[in-house]
Amino acid sequence: MKYSDCSKTELLEEQKACLAAFEGLKEKYLKLDMSRGKPGREQLDMVSDILTVLNEPEDCFVDGMDARNYGGLAGLPSAKALFADILGCRPEECFVGGSASLTLMYDTISKAYTHGLLHSPQPWAKLDRVKFLCPAPGYDRHFRITESFGAELITVKMTPTGPDMDAVEELVKDPDVKGIWCVPKYSNPDGIVYSTETIRRFANLKPAAPDFIIMWDNAYCVHEFDGDFVPFPDILSLCREAGSPDMVFEYASTSKITFPGAGISVMAASEENQKYMQKLMGVQMISYDKVNQLRHVRYLKDRAGTLALMKKHAAILKPKFAIVLETLEREIAPCGIAEWQKPKGGYFVSVNTMEGIATRTLALCKEAGVVMTAAGATFPYGKDPRDSNIRIAPSLPPVEELEQAMEVFCVSMKLAALEKLLG
Repeated sequence: MKYSDCSKTELLEEQKACLAAFEGLKEKYLKLDMSRGKPGREQLDMVSDILTVLNEPEDCFVDGMDARNYGGLAGLPSAKALFADILGCRPEECFVGGSASLTLMYDTISKAYTHGLLHSPQPWAKLDRVKFLCPAPGYDRHFRITESFGAELITVKMTPTGPDMDAVEELVKDPDVKGIWCVPKYSNPDGIVYSTETIRRFANLKPAAPDFIIMWDNAYCVHEFDGDFVPFPDILSLCREAGSPDMVFEYASTSKITFPGAGISVMAASEENQKYMQKLMGVQMISYDKVNQLRHVRYLKDRAGTLALMKKHAAILKPKFAIVLETLEREIAPCGIAEWQKPKGGYFVSVNTMEGIATRTLALCKEAGVVMTAAGATFPYGKDPRDSNIRIAPSLPPVEELEQAMEVFCVSMKLAALEKLLG
């Protein structure tokens, strides 16, 4: 029944039933974690044979070098070629890092503050004000990077085709606006794929700041779980064609392809950006782990090999996302208290509740033993102006636990909505 059409008596009866169900769930003493988009045990076990692809000392020789030794700041040439094949860019535009692309993103912003970027008149730390655009709902760790350096975060509304580009094109006229965060394919958390028009508008931006950067986190570039791989335009090529080759830094990793804790990552940028950044990075390191890079090259081989592996991941993930969507459709849709995205890839389901109940919903979930990403986390400064968005991460729990977690989630949301309506 749709709550907005119910009488007070009907709402009170529904609340009584939900409270009884909630108390029953609490008595199960659940301890379930859905706070982050982590691969589940089955996925990790599936790729654990990557640990045995290098068995003999001779296996460590590649690209004319011994991967065990010093050298190769930008990564193994074969690892750069692997990422270039996956992303559609050029090998010479790739810098291969360690397990976390977030480290490379942080390093880019850090160097912008301490040294300035390639076209910076001066380091950002010397500026009176730095503003950064944050499409929201978005990835909390992105926002926290720029917030930690003191940047002023400006929310840009997400649309079904990506960030509101009319707003972006207007905001970049301000020379204090130095960049924008983007997750262009299966965005975190909405699962939105930027349209071709949106991507081209990004490539053709004419910002007032000469060192404006697009932080293009292509974390889910091959992460379809429903349907075949969706080809995606190469932002580096488009920026180069538009006359702004240095405006974009693209990032990706194998975190949800092999091991999150032992993968490899990439920073893709123009050759001029690479020369500039590598000169700075060469002071802080000799190279990232080239043995692990080689392990991934031998295991994944190329884009075709990577996509074949992602089909196996999809077979594990698709049923979990189906549980989330089917439960929401069965339990929440009739109540009319929330809407949600139905993604085809990525790692999240984004739910928008009726205004003002997200925080309460998640507090009730925690009380019943289910931990989820904090309300507001998907907005700059952790403040959702509508207290509405909730990010569900279905990948980690086994199917049985996920079913229990979704039962807790739906009952909690109903109780939060009833409290507000009866308040």
